[in-house]
Amino acid sequence: MESLHLISLLVLVLLVINVLVFSCLRTRGYKDSFYSASCPKAESIVRSAVEAHFNKDSTIAAALLRLHFHDCFVQGCDASILIDAPSAEREAVPNTGLRGFEVIDDAKSQLEVSCPGVVSCADILALAARDSVDLSGGPSWGVPTGRRDGRISSLSEAASLPSPLDSVAAQRQKFAAKGLDDHDLVTLVGAHTIGQTDCLFFQYRLYNFTKTGNSDPSINQVFLTQLQTLCPKNGDASKRVALDKDSQLNFDSSFFKNVRDGNGILESDQRLWGDSKTRRIVDNYAGNIKGLFGVRFNFEFPKAMIKMSSIDVKTGIQGEIRKICSKFN
Repeated sequence: MESLHLISLLVLVLLVINVLVFSCLRTRGYKDSFYSASCPKAESIVRSAVEAHFNKDSTIAAALLRLHFHDCFVQGCDASILIDAPSAEREAVPNTGLRGFEVIDDAKSQLEVSCPGVVSCADILALAARDSVDLSGGPSWGVPTGRRDGRISSLSEAASLPSPLDSVAAQRQKFAAKGLDDHDLVTLVGAHTIGQTDCLFFQYRLYNFTKTGNSDPSINQVFLTQLQTLCPKNGDASKRVALDKDSQLNFDSSFFKNVRDGNGILESDQRLWGDSKTRRIVDNYAGNIKGLFGVRFNFEFPKAMIKMSSIDVKTGIQGEIRKICSKFN
C-alpha cells in the first residue's frame, strides 16, 4: 500500500511540475522591452517603417490602427489578419477595405535582415498601431511584446468583429467576450478620430433609414445636409468620408463632441449617445472644460489599447515566428 501511495504521490508531483513548466513557457516573455537583448533595434525599425509610409500618406495611421484592432478581435492578437489566402480572415466581409499590409511587410523585411526569425508579425502590428497614434498627435505608450504568430486564419471566425450596424447591446456583448468593458468600448471607438469610412456603410442613414424614405433622426440636421452632399443618393458608394468631421488627421477627442452633438457618421458610433452607460463616458471625454477632456482621453486610450492588444496572446511554445507575415511557415 505504501508503494502505491508513493507512486501516486510521485505522479501528482510530476503533473504539477509539468503544469508549472508549461505555464511558464506560455507566459514567458510577454513584457515591455522583450526584444532588448535579441533585437535591440526592433521598435525603432518598426517606427522608421511606419513613419516613412506616414510621411507619404498620413491616412495610413488609421489603417494600421484598424488592422491591429481587427486582428485582436479574431483569435486574439496573433497576426492572423495578415495571412493572404482565399479562405483567410482578411477575406471576410467585415475586413473589406483593410489596408496597411505593405507597411507591416516593409517593417518585417527590415527586421528579418537585422534579426532573422526573432520579431513576430503580431508584435509589429501592435507597435505600428502605437506609432500611428503617436505620429498623428496622440499619446504614446510602452507596448508589451513577446507575442507569437498564430497558425490559423479563418474567414468564418470574423463574425466576432463589431459592425457599424451594431446596437450598443451588440457592441457591449462583443467587447465583453474579449474581456473589455463599457469604458474600454467607448475609449477604443475613439480611435475613429483619425478614421475614414465608405459612403456604403452609412448611406442608409441618410435616405431610407426607416424604409420609408426618412433619414436617421439622431443625425444633426445641418450635418445631414453636409453628408448628403458628400454621399448623394445613388452616388459612388466607395467614396471615403472622415469619421471625425473636425480634425480627421489629428488624434484628439473631437470625435466624442461629434457624437454628443449628433454628428457621428456610423450608426454604431452615434448609438453610444443613446445608451445611459456609454453616454456618460462619451460625455466625460467630450467635456466642456477646454483642454481637460483631451488630457483625459490621452490618458485612458493607452490603457485600453494595452488591454485590447493582450487579448488571447500566444507566447512561449505557442504559434510561430513567421518569416513572411502573409504566409504560415
